[in-house]
Amino acid sequence: MIGNPESLHEESHSAGNAQLLEYPNYTKPSIWRDRAVPEVLLSGNHALIASWRREKAIERTRATRPDLLDDDIT
Repeated sequence: MIGNPESLHEESHSAGNAQLLEYPNYTKPSIWRDRAVPEVLLSGNHALIASWRREKAIERTRATRPDLLDDDIT
């Protein structure tokens, strides 16, 4: 049973008719092996975080699976 049905929407990586690969994930601590968590993810601004996640998902998909992208994805 799913506690929050919205979780499925985010997990599906859907963007319109296109399927996107997942955005990068980070965990604590905020710096690990000389790699820092992007500041936007520490900002608490949910709109900016969502925008960053979408941008990174599109970048990752374009780099490795461009066949998944629709023409209208920017």
